[in-house]
Amino acid sequence: MNIDRMILAFAGSMILISLLLSQVHSIHWLWFTAFVGANLLQSSFTGFCPLAKILKPLGLKPGSAFD
Repeated sequence: MNIDRMILAFAGSMILISLLLSQVHSIHWLWFTAFVGANLLQSSFTGFCPLAKILKPLGLKPGSAFD
């Protein structure tokens, strides 16, 4: 698995978890969903992703999006 696919899997998981938590715990978990979406949007324009910076030293190979 490369960094690009790991980021997409992580972001998708965080969105689904926060949506679940908003239904069973507090509606305020939707702010976390908005944060994840905003981070995905800004990384699509800037190419900067904090998770990519963490995963690269751990040995994952970069894909074409986060070289």
